[in-house]
Amino acid sequence: MTLLEFIGALKSSGLPVAHSRFVDTASTPAPSPPFIVYLDDESNNLIADNKVYHAVRNPTIELYTDKKDVAAEQALEDALNDNELPFQVEDEVYIDSEKLFQRIYSIGVI
Repeated sequence: MTLLEFIGALKSSGLPVAHSRFVDTASTPAPSPPFIVYLDDESNNLIADNKVYHAVRNPTIELYTDKKDVAAEQALEDALNDNELPFQVEDEVYIDSEKLFQRIYSIGVI
């Protein structure tokens, strides 16, 4: 799965999706929670003969909600499962300064 296909899988959840952050402007305001932010922040490439033999991306998915939102979690997890993207829940925290819950998922995209 390419990174573009991965983004399409996230969008199939029906939740707003952005890379890194939403830019809040007058013409395109940031969405209200729940929403998804992904980071293409890690790789675990297969190296052979001093080359990247097979690139493996490990993007991080962050689900933001203003309350514990099991329905939003299920929508995201269903989208990942429907697109055969195995995932791990890495963490769930409340960000007091933002008044938001953050649930972090990790996956591998080949």
